[in-house]
Amino acid sequence: MSPQASFGTRAIHVGSEPSQETGAVINPISLSTTYAQSAVGVHKGYEYSRSGNPNRDQLESLLASLESGGEYALAFSTGSATTATILQAVDRDAHVLSVNDVYGGTFRYMTKVSGLETTFLDMEHTQDQEVYDAIRPNTKIIWIESPTNPTLRLISVRRIVKVARSHPSNPLVVVDSTFLSPYYTSPLLAGADIVTHSLTKYINGHTDVLMGAAILPARHSELAKRLRFLQNAIGAVPSPFDCWLAHRGAKTLHLRMRQHGLNALKIAKFLESRVGHEVRDVVYPGLASHPLNKLAYESLSPHARVWVDSLGDQEANGGFPYGGMVSFRILPSSVPGTPLSELEDGSAVQEQKKPHSTAENFLTKLRYFVLAESLGGVESLAELPSLMTHGSIPPEERAILGIGDDLIRLSCGIEDAEDLIQDIKRALDLAVYGVVTKAAGDSSVTMDDNGHVVHSNGLEYDL
Repeated sequence: MSPQASFGTRAIHVGSEPSQETGAVINPISLSTTYAQSAVGVHKGYEYSRSGNPNRDQLESLLASLESGGEYALAFSTGSATTATILQAVDRDAHVLSVNDVYGGTFRYMTKVSGLETTFLDMEHTQDQEVYDAIRPNTKIIWIESPTNPTLRLISVRRIVKVARSHPSNPLVVVDSTFLSPYYTSPLLAGADIVTHSLTKYINGHTDVLMGAAILPARHSELAKRLRFLQNAIGAVPSPFDCWLAHRGAKTLHLRMRQHGLNALKIAKFLESRVGHEVRDVVYPGLASHPLNKLAYESLSPHARVWVDSLGDQEANGGFPYGGMVSFRILPSSVPGTPLSELEDGSAVQEQKKPHSTAENFLTKLRYFVLAESLGGVESLAELPSLMTHGSIPPEERAILGIGDDLIRLSCGIEDAEDLIQDIKRALDLAVYGVVTKAAGDSSVTMDDNGHVVHSNGLEYDL
């Protein structure tokens, strides 16, 4: 496959060459755990499936092709196994500098399992000198997520790489790019040393595979060998079937990511229109109003930028698609609490609402958004990070990060955006007001007296 082929063409063809034995267009699943040798030590490239498997090799060749600037790819059993293996590749007395708003599982591994000293730093707002000063003589890794999970903070990978290269320690810059996938951004082109993904999310895209991956550029052949040695020794390898599924899912990555982004932008714009009513604020870097919208655009991969530019005037569109993740903070409910008892003067003692009760109420009122952890599947998901994905982070640290009990994270799927927006509107109304309201001037979608949404085609849908 020519390296000049477009993203979508590579997604479909790399690693999917027809079988030389049967001519099968779709690669078969190779379930064998061991492989015959024609003589002692003489084999066809495979000995034992922990060390190598045809389906894993095919997937890894695709991942290295899709991650612009990539040469080596390693598929792991989980995203957490990917993180653990990378951190085990450094000396035990090493220091790690990590973005403070990091995935809860990564925070847990760094602080409670790895044994490495880790410093957490707000890399979105700190100046270059502060980042430089936080690097120590034994700092071996700078760990970045951008956008971060779940507050969607943006870190300039190029800026952090420049700071790292200017320091005598010259630490590796590792970027967890799960939220944007290889479609929307290319950290290796910005100078990063390793890009990681939870393949469970967008790359597989169908909520039926648990996997992770690390992709490295050509200059890191020795580091790639080191990671592969550790992976084999630890046994953090994915199954052939999971590799086959992830490979199949990645074939449509470019199509899905475009729709995820288009839906997320429409949903973010709707939520922005409700600020001051049911919504406190909205976080989506693709919004034209986002303070780091320019940085988001600059971070786009070359192929994503071509597509985004083809959509027209970004200001007129209210922004541009930038992945499928949207976070927002919901305002407290205006519905009085439940009367528990009456005082002698006849007044009622109201139930004290839990701080997260409005958010919980919103989440349980959704119909199309499923209340569940994870993200990146074709279906839309919603969650409360403070009690779910980031519950392992101490409350005082969550407060500093802005992960309060009012923060809701949405993974916008590829359903029809109109249905998703009406689902959110209905849940917001019920959670904040206790009743479903109709937006003034809404001509495309109306709601009858029974609470049914009536679409322009005359059909009714009970949301």
